[in-house]
Amino acid sequence: MAEATEVLRMFYELAASTWGPEEIAAIERVVASGRFTMGEQVAAFEREFADYFGVRHGIMVNSGSSANLVAVAALAYKAERPLQRGDEVIVPAISWATTYHPLQQYGLKLRFVDVELDTLNIDTAKLEQALTPRTRAIVPVSILGNPAALDVIRAFADAHSLYVLEDNCESMDAELNGKKAGTFGDLNTFSFFFSHHISTMEGGMVLTDDLELAHLCRAMRAHGWTRDLPADTPLYRRGSSDHFEAYRFILPGYNVRPLELEGAIGREQLKKLPALTAARRKNMALFQELFAGDERFIIQRENGASSCFSFTIVLNPVRNPDREKVFAALKEADIGFRIITGGCFLRHDVLKYYDYDTVGEIKNAYTAHDLGFFVGNHPFDLTPQIERLRAVLDRVCS
Repeated sequence: MAEATEVLRMFYELAASTWGPEEIAAIERVVASGRFTMGEQVAAFEREFADYFGVRHGIMVNSGSSANLVAVAALAYKAERPLQRGDEVIVPAISWATTYHPLQQYGLKLRFVDVELDTLNIDTAKLEQALTPRTRAIVPVSILGNPAALDVIRAFADAHSLYVLEDNCESMDAELNGKKAGTFGDLNTFSFFFSHHISTMEGGMVLTDDLELAHLCRAMRAHGWTRDLPADTPLYRRGSSDHFEAYRFILPGYNVRPLELEGAIGREQLKKLPALTAARRKNMALFQELFAGDERFIIQRENGASSCFSFTIVLNPVRNPDREKVFAALKEADIGFRIITGGCFLRHDVLKYYDYDTVGEIKNAYTAHDLGFFVGNHPFDLTPQIERLRAVLDRVCS
């Protein structure tokens, strides 16, 4: 296996390519075939990806955001116990915007729960407080490779008959108790964006063991059409007219299909995933060695086995830190950084369009928003970059 190509414009980039000559060759094979729309390569990648995670069904889409969209849509069109407008969903206060948007778009009420400051994942101690008679689902998110308490969340959901939509777009190949993150939910979503664990340029995946949900996702992905569904699907009964059946629409779907190029690239990237994860974990060990136990900084407490593609740092609020001074020093040192995952969603303007409330005090999510940032973690040796990061922060943080 060729190593990922190292193309760094900054001394310490936020993201770096995981591609090698294998991905370019895969693109060239697709171009030579003349088939660019979703086809055999996408289908093969879906099977291989589902097999890697030990899940029955994989449905590829054009982004992790679209994976969340079709997953929510599938729950809304289940034959029994569908999600309905006004139902409540428990969500963490920190995640990417499109964790939340599909829930709003399907008329659901969000109940925001604070995160743990040392893991940045949802505080499961507050789940009972978040539960109401209208609660129907929970959306756990594992932030930047660090598994949430997915076992606790799954048990809580089972005890209260809740759906679990696991947003695993940031934590591919992470594990909890020997079980892969992205396999705890009724539906599980992944992203293949450039900066994530593997990249197909853009792209995403839904995994599920539920046949009905899988078929709903397949139909929703492609216009609400029946073309991708087998004859024995539970979603509808095929009629006798082939002319009509060729263009039969059964759901108010979308067009979020992936390209054949993306499927072919994904197959090559998946072969590399264990090695990519191992390289990132080696960098993580150095990061933890240099930063753990330093009271100036709060870093993620690893829960299970992280697959981190970024390192988070929250400046300890008890020391009255000056984050702008830190940011200026990082820029001068040519170190890329950004807000943690999108920050506390309660701070964003779009919230005016939401039906929501908060569960108890939201404190840690605001602290991470105001005093946190992350830097990149790439699948090659970052010793000089991590050491410079430490030196810079030593100099500017008291």
